[in-house]
Amino acid sequence: MTSSREKLGITLGFLGVCLFAGTLPGTRLAVAYLDPFFLTAVRWCIAGLAGLIVLLVMRCRVPPRAMWGPLAITAFCTIVAFPILMALAMANVPAAHGGVVLGILPLATVAAATVVTHERPSIGFWLASVAGAAIVIFFVATHSDAGTVSIGDLYLLGTVISGGFGYSLSGRLSMTMRGWEVISWQVAAFLPVALIVTILLWPSPFPAVPWQGWAGLAYVSLVSQYGAFFVFNAGMAMGGVARVGQLTLLQPFIIVALAAPVNGEPIQVTTLAYAAAVVGTVIIGQRMRVTRRI
Repeated sequence: MTSSREKLGITLGFLGVCLFAGTLPGTRLAVAYLDPFFLTAVRWCIAGLAGLIVLLVMRCRVPPRAMWGPLAITAFCTIVAFPILMALAMANVPAAHGGVVLGILPLATVAAATVVTHERPSIGFWLASVAGAAIVIFFVATHSDAGTVSIGDLYLLGTVISGGFGYSLSGRLSMTMRGWEVISWQVAAFLPVALIVTILLWPSPFPAVPWQGWAGLAYVSLVSQYGAFFVFNAGMAMGGVARVGQLTLLQPFIIVALAAPVNGEPIQVTTLAYAAAVVGTVIIGQRMRVTRRI
């Protein structure tokens, strides 16, 4: 039977997935009024300040010198490349469209783990991954102008690759450091760079941004970039990594559902069908054997 602690962990994990799912709709709201690069820089600043405050309040010790290299590489994937590419993608394609493409992110994470960790997926996993990628490519080709891959889809591909490596590298660091501390040091370490970039990219004159744009910026800065990791990591610690990790399969559907009220995008049956197909390949892939090399 599932204990009350595990039930709470699953609940927190589901909440974390919902929070992460709001990233695409929130980003699309913000890029309607702010330049994608400026948005990313401001996002770094806000998350970095929040992380620095938490580290100071919790009196966390500075990580040993040997960990700063891995932390910097992981931070580049998760707080630099991932948000920039996502912002550029959301300036070109609908959020629901992006939700389907990002549906293969769990498979990309495991694939990246073969490079950064000692995991060796089976042939079955790779076949499921190829099938998932083929579905996404077909979806992109049939839902783009003139049946071609758009620049937004290329940005989404980069988002998937950077996200896969970022999550796998973060998971590796979390074996020796608390998960919330990993993300806190990442955003805090990049704060000086973020401040400089924000000043350099500050628009003149500053555009008139309605409350929807500010709401999108606040969400992707404090929730997507930082706070959601607290909830999701706590859920994995209490409910188990495998069980809570499976909840990420719901993310494409949540993104499509949020895109309707937040971005005014109609829910299309074909989009849901493609999302279900992608999730199906992920479920099959996660059931395949993955061994760890000694």
